[in-house]
Amino acid sequence: QVQLVESGGDLVQPGGSLRLSCAASGRFASINTVTWYRQAPGKERELVASITSAGSTNYADAVKGRFTISRDNAKNTVALQMNSLKPEDTAVYSCYADYLRRDGYGARAWGQGTQVTVSS
Repeated sequence: QVQLVESGGDLVQPGGSLRLSCAASGRFASINTVTWYRQAPGKERELVASITSAGSTNYADAVKGRFTISRDNAKNTVALQMNSLKPEDTAVYSCYADYLRRDGYGARAWGQGTQVTVSS
């Protein structure tokens, strides 16, 4: 089973930057696609960015050009570099991973989330 732990959330001023990290640990064969989601108070959860095991990326229109997702397969970590932050980026950011168990079955895991607040 995979455990995902996010870190890097903080209070930042508009226009600032943050780097979130999602670290995977536990017993698994491989991590496939990892996706960052966010959920603001009173709103539905939305996809922010995703990255496949091969490094292909996908971004929500709201963050294109400002956010960059990357991964280090050797360290089982995925990062989300967030630049030019806006107040509307305020949310709890969570990572979600599709992974392959050692028994050959696919599975999924969520992290606990990290709070990002953009405010002056």
